[in-house]
Amino acid sequence: MNIVYMGTPEIAAVILKALHAAGHHIIAAVTQQDKPKGRGNQVQFSPVKELALSLDIPVYQPRRAREPEFIEVLKELNPEVIVVAAYGQILPKGILELPKYGCINVHASLLPKYRGAAPIQWCIIEGEEKTGITIMHMDEGVDTGDMIRKQEITIAPKETFGSLHDKLAEAAGPLLLQSLSDIEAGRAERIKQKDEDSSYIKILDKSMGHIDFNQPARKIERLIRGLNPWPSAYTTLEGKVLKIWDADVIEENGDTLSGEGISGNSFLKDALPGEAAALKKDALLIKTAEGILAVKELQLEGKKRMTAENFLRGYDLKPKTLLQ
Repeated sequence: MNIVYMGTPEIAAVILKALHAAGHHIIAAVTQQDKPKGRGNQVQFSPVKELALSLDIPVYQPRRAREPEFIEVLKELNPEVIVVAAYGQILPKGILELPKYGCINVHASLLPKYRGAAPIQWCIIEGEEKTGITIMHMDEGVDTGDMIRKQEITIAPKETFGSLHDKLAEAAGPLLLQSLSDIEAGRAERIKQKDEDSSYIKILDKSMGHIDFNQPARKIERLIRGLNPWPSAYTTLEGKVLKIWDADVIEENGDTLSGEGISGNSFLKDALPGEAAALKKDALLIKTAEGILAVKELQLEGKKRMTAENFLRGYDLKPKTLLQ
């Protein structure tokens, strides 16, 4: 089919690559405008733009997709279908109704529960045991259109945003190809979403990564995994940002703590949320509202990412140091 593809981040690039490899005629790729990034503030292309250029696919980057000038461009391209994957803008009715087969969205969760941005991260943060990919017909709402196909993916106990992203990206391409085949053959399903089962999730920003140790350790541990690698979970240690990349949870059981090699139970029992101690060789222990967060991998501002064991070898952590 003649396809206009709209997407921006890495997961969208993986899906675009699968479409191209399957032999579909991708007449244009539409992506967000180039933005400065990194310490040097240098302009970088989106992953979709980089891939499209390498495949000799024409690239369009309108400031807003609803601009009349861009809609005219789409009319001239005359796609049979528009495929959208994490593009980053809401499409107007004029675009949704333009292609012969409409606009098809690849959504990185099992609709209707997680509508909106960042569903991969939120599934981990909220403690879901499974997620998946939903292929759907687009309408004027945000992720409210009729569903075509779904595929479930199990969320592993130590799943991070990065690892789950890669699983979903790998699953999305084949599922989309099956859906496009069904659409072209006229056998694609239209499964209505149950609005009563839906929720809208908010966009992530860096401030969400600031850890509140007045929360239970299990909730904090999910936040760490859900924000790894971006935007990352962090606290402050003696005025410096301390990013936490990996941690385990040690439950409190009465006056003792479960967990091999734990000592200093009296300190952990009496400590306040946010107080830390080096009571294990391979972990920095932090008291929370419920349980202990055993940090295994971290990164102090200005330093490289390292294991807690290596960190504690070179850092004189005073007893009951407060992390904020």
